[in-house]
Amino acid sequence: MAEIKYDIKEKLGVLSESNKGWTKELRSISWNDREPKYDIREWAPDGEKMGKGITLTKEELIALKEILEKMDM
Repeated sequence: MAEIKYDIKEKLGVLSESNKGWTKELRSISWNDREPKYDIREWAPDGEKMGKGITLTKEELIALKEILEKMDM
């Protein structure tokens, strides 16, 4: 299996924190030297380990924002 490289461009915000100290965050990340995308996933306190997540393009993030704005919460 090929190694996955990533470069964190910007930490945009923390959505939540677990009892074990892992944080679910929105970050801008470049995967395998590609154009950065927006990423939501859990990160270990030391930032070295990560959980499964979702990666969004700018267009997908904008669409998500529009959906969230329409929701009655």
